Amino acid sequence: MKANTHFAFFDEGSKKEIRRAIMKAVAIPGYQVPFASREMPIARGWGTGGLQITLSIIGQSDVLKVIDQGADESVNAVSIKKLVHETTGVDITERTTEASLIQSRHRIPEVPLTKDQILVLQVPMPEPLRAVEAKEYRTKRMHAEDDYSGAWLMLFEQIMKYGKTATAADHPVYVNGRYVMAPSPIPRFDNPKMHHSEALILLGAGREKKIYAVPPYTNVKSLAFEDYPFTVESFEGQQCHLCGSAGIFLDELIDQQTGKTVYQCNDTSYCMDQLNQKEKAEVQTSYA
Repeated sequence: MKANTHFAFFDEGSKKEIRRAIMKAVAIPGYQVPFASREMPIARGWGTGGLQITLSIIGQSDVLKVIDQGADESVNAVSIKKLVHETTGVDITERTTEASLIQSRHRIPEVPLTKDQILVLQVPMPEPLRAVEAKEYRTKRMHAEDDYSGAWLMLFEQIMKYGKTATAADHPVYVNGRYVMAPSPIPRFDNPKMHHSEALILLGAGREKKIYAVPPYTNVKSLAFEDYPFTVESFEGQQCHLCGSAGIFLDELIDQQTGKTVYQCNDTSYCMDQLNQKEKAEVQTSYA
């Protein structure tokens, strides 16, 4: 940790204020709690909301993992890890199972999270009704009155136009049977991972100054019509060309040598773990 710097960058007063917002968010699942978003040494829109949550709850014994769209080595992930490590000195890991605190942009890890972990999601737009209502005071009233006709109408218009709901990411969810929530721009594939998650999920939007949460074992249901049920991205018949994994979220790539389409694990640390397990199995087989 650098000299003349508060542990985890913020002064204790700032951390307490953010923790109070987090506690209220946990007490009212899916509800957007306003908070005094601080100025950060990174630009708004680059994960300041999630970073403020991480810096407010991290402790000296925590192990941190930061991912950006499944990758541990992206510019966004590396920059955030560097800031947190330099102001706390906590251990950094790329393995999901080793982390007690995971900050993520646009993905939930493939490995199921446990009750001993906290997932922090970066959110650019926390208001799921913004596409149908521009004014903040009106969206707040709509939430208070449980009026989500605009969200349903948005999905209905997509079905009329495309024959299906066309939300590639950030598909709205009902939390605890009460609030409609933006799950952050995670792919539809990750929405079911929020339902009855053992880990606490915290979501922070720095630019919009909102914090909200999904406590452990909370009901989370993606919005869908009975005759047009919610579906996730399908990778049926495909597997990672590196580790051979299937049934996970895959990226479609072009092999530079052959020019053919290949699929690869989006979660890079998951892919490495599978490769390591495969190598160990091959070694054990060769000695058997």
